[in-house]
Amino acid sequence: MSDSPAQTKTQKRNAFTRFLDGVEWLGDLLPHPVTLFAVLAAGIVVLSGLFGWMGLAVEDPRPAGAAGVAEDGMIRTVSLMNGDGLRRIFVNLVDNFTDFAPLGVVLVAMIGVGVAEKSGLLSAAVRSMVLGAPKHLVTVAIVFAGIISNTASEVGYVVLIPLAAAIFYALDRHPLAGMAAAFAGVSGGYSANLLIGTIDPLLAGITEEAAQLIDPTYSVIATDNWYFMVASTFLITTIGSLVTIYIVEPKLGKYDSSRAEEAVLDKSMMDAVSPLEKKGLRWAGVALLGVLGVMAFTMLPRGGLVLPGTSLAIGGEFIPGWGVMRDPLTQDAMDSPFFDGFVVWILIFFMVLGYTYGRVVGTMKTDRDVIDGMSDALASLGLYIVLVFFAAQFVAFFGWTNLGAIFAVSGAEFIKETGLSGPLVFVMFILMCAVINLSLGSASAQWAVTAPIFVPMLMLVGYSPEVIQAAYRIGDSSTNIITPMMSYFGLIFAWAARYDRDLGVGGLIAIMLPYTIFFLILWTGFFVLWTFGLGLPVGPGATTYYTP
Repeated sequence: MSDSPAQTKTQKRNAFTRFLDGVEWLGDLLPHPVTLFAVLAAGIVVLSGLFGWMGLAVEDPRPAGAAGVAEDGMIRTVSLMNGDGLRRIFVNLVDNFTDFAPLGVVLVAMIGVGVAEKSGLLSAAVRSMVLGAPKHLVTVAIVFAGIISNTASEVGYVVLIPLAAAIFYALDRHPLAGMAAAFAGVSGGYSANLLIGTIDPLLAGITEEAAQLIDPTYSVIATDNWYFMVASTFLITTIGSLVTIYIVEPKLGKYDSSRAEEAVLDKSMMDAVSPLEKKGLRWAGVALLGVLGVMAFTMLPRGGLVLPGTSLAIGGEFIPGWGVMRDPLTQDAMDSPFFDGFVVWILIFFMVLGYTYGRVVGTMKTDRDVIDGMSDALASLGLYIVLVFFAAQFVAFFGWTNLGAIFAVSGAEFIKETGLSGPLVFVMFILMCAVINLSLGSASAQWAVTAPIFVPMLMLVGYSPEVIQAAYRIGDSSTNIITPMMSYFGLIFAWAARYDRDLGVGGLIAIMLPYTIFFLILWTGFFVLWTFGLGLPVGPGATTYYTP
């Protein structure tokens, strides 16, 4: 596929482009995102008071006695418009902000990225890739890299998305198009991958618990969607690349650099890589091998290299081994401190490579140079930090009130009442998950509430939990990129605003909406073809049908 049509064709405003313009216009009627989240947080407080007064409640689909289930088995609206609610808001306001998961991840990762940027490593690496890569494969490579980065998703959000914008700008293409392509891969393609990621065992555990409501011996493992995930990787790469080239770039048109912050417009990005810079990159490559070696060393399995005085407690017995970053009891590699603390590896990675490169080329001479890089990176996140403060309050208030869970259960009951079966019930199920995801952005939180409804229901009509989980992941992933409830949406907006200070929430949603539309339609069709048309398993040992 070629990138050229988006760059050379006359910007023709077809019907679909005009529709996106309308979405952007409507969205931009909304206030600044910071103001929007503040208003939404206040609105949740008011709605909770109203629905609490009305007694809005639904039956909890989870089994009695399970964690978080009320004694009467109901999910009730919790009002924040009373004394208890007001006290809860005041007591937790600071904790809501500081405990907001993406905030710490972004700040820690950016300390390392700042060193790499200050040393000149990122600029040299980008120019080396851009000037030497086939131009018609850049878009494909960015979307594909975004999907693969889901194995440790913080890498994609914190590093790849802003890097994609820099690459597109260096190629004289619209940087927001590069950012959109990466965002589509990282977040829209969240459930497509060649590798098993940290989310897989988490979802599998929730699915297994729900399946055991029907069959107490049923087991679901992390690899049960792997075949479908691998195939989906190439589908999402193709869709994301084509949408970027033929829809998003023509809509954005020629980039006007006067709307950007001066700091992001580095014209030297198109300069040839000098011999000294090449030497720095070679030594950074050596440092990369060293970091990867240390990472691998900490994940050596039990029975691998044994160091004096090291041991692991397994079932109460001490067994020799290293694997210090594996789970100390189960020796599991996926559900382990290695991935739970992956942001630390990002910090180490960029600090070591950035400092090594800087020492070679002369940009990192003292500790002050390193500290300046760290502080400059954090200084650029002012808008994001302010936005996160209000977004964190909104997310916390929404969770406290139980409104997200109530909406999820109500939507599930609606599908049950339709009485659909076969592929149509899965199409409806995927669409319902996509809609629910707009208000309940966490994949695990949404599935924890909806799995006990959908998994038993669809098992009883003859479908396996593995297939049900695969369908859920399509709906959940496709709308990640257009909902402010997604944890990293604020960060993406902050990155984008650096290239276009006039960009509003509506503008960002309008850029990403084509990906959502085509992902939902084509990915759902691919799922139906895979499972019902070709009868292929979604993973090793997984079946499409279940016999009650």
